[in-house]
Amino acid sequence: MVTGAGRGIGKTIAEKFKSENYIVHALDVTADNDVMLCDVTNSDQVQSIADQIGPVDVLVNNAGVWTFNSLEDSSEDEFDTTISVNLKGPFNCIRAFGKYMLEQGAGNIVNVVSIAAKHANPGVGMYGPSKAALVSLTEQVAIEWGPNGIRCNGIGPGLVPTPGTGDFYEDEDVRNLRSSAVPLKRLATQEDIASAVFFLCHESSSYINGQIIYVDGGLSKALMSLLPRPSDL
Repeated sequence: MVTGAGRGIGKTIAEKFKSENYIVHALDVTADNDVMLCDVTNSDQVQSIADQIGPVDVLVNNAGVWTFNSLEDSSEDEFDTTISVNLKGPFNCIRAFGKYMLEQGAGNIVNVVSIAAKHANPGVGMYGPSKAALVSLTEQVAIEWGPNGIRCNGIGPGLVPTPGTGDFYEDEDVRNLRSSAVPLKRLATQEDIASAVFFLCHESSSYINGQIIYVDGGLSKALMSLLPRPSDL
């Protein structure tokens, strides 16, 4: 089960699991032939789909929203929407699909957080705090449900051009500046994120639980490398 799978990273995650011969159920607020309609903030909708589908081996909570506003310009409605989609949505899905995982004594849950969960990002309102809360939820599920054979981990994407970022990365100067700040000297691809999600659901990661893997090319460790240094050091 992959949420927010109608486009972008979620769609790429769904395609990755399909390529590995998984039967994939995709959810999004916009439906088509390959995607089921579901608003993850609506617990009744989520529970209805979970009961319709039954047990799943993997749940990927990818659906998310953000706003490009400073805190002082963020409205209460924006606060409610961001927290509802980015935190309540995963909670609803974990509770609904997790019920069956608990019954079968096995399952993998991966929550898509963000590098913004641990590094404040100006101008995105409540996005970072909502993802930080999702990190905490990830850890809570891991320690409560680990004894029942259920692993829960998170993936924190770094700088990834997606349909959701609009024309942000279409500016070549922006792309070049951001790429140069990453130790690997490139932006992430959606496939980079999807591969990391798949790894966390594979048996080769069977002892990884309650962890957040930041798929950011080393950006989150690069603070000191971004500061000016004497040329003869």
